Amino acid sequence: MQPTAVTWALLGLLALGERSGYDIKRAIDRSIRHFWAASYGQIYPELKRLEEAGWVAGKDAGRGGRSRRVYRITAQGRRELDGWLHGYETRIELRDESLLRLFFADTLPRDEALGLLAARREGYRMMLEYLQGLDDGDTDPPFLDLVYRWGLDYCEWGIEWCDRQERRLRRNA
Repeated sequence: MQPTAVTWALLGLLALGERSGYDIKRAIDRSIRHFWAASYGQIYPELKRLEEAGWVAGKDAGRGGRSRRVYRITAQGRRELDGWLHGYETRIELRDESLLRLFFADTLPRDEALGLLAARREGYRMMLEYLQGLDDGDTDPPFLDLVYRWGLDYCEWGIEWCDRQERRLRRNA
């Protein structure tokens, strides 16, 4: 089976415990979506593929009158996840619509272009505020905390970068 971009996120979450597709989507939205998003349209087909490949096992577990399938990672899925975790191929892929707008900002009047930079700074500020709100005082596992702190630092850096670049652009106007 050829893994997809979503494969590792699903296997990683299932390695932490059994979950339904809905539970997986909720976990993604509350944790990794800020750097690795996945939609229901990606999650459910991928769970089916992983189950057919033997990397996860699902069982029906209805709730109320609704059908529900709960998945767990299998030994084979765990081996695949471990292989990926120990791999040294690292691809950093960044999809940033705000940065794409800045790339083309020279097509706008200067004040409007600077407004895009201000909007980017506000986006970082809002994300920082959101991430800070996630801190419930509980002690997280060390590497989950590491990624959380990366998010905080990234937002703080982004705000500072926007401030520096706005000052530079205004000086050079």
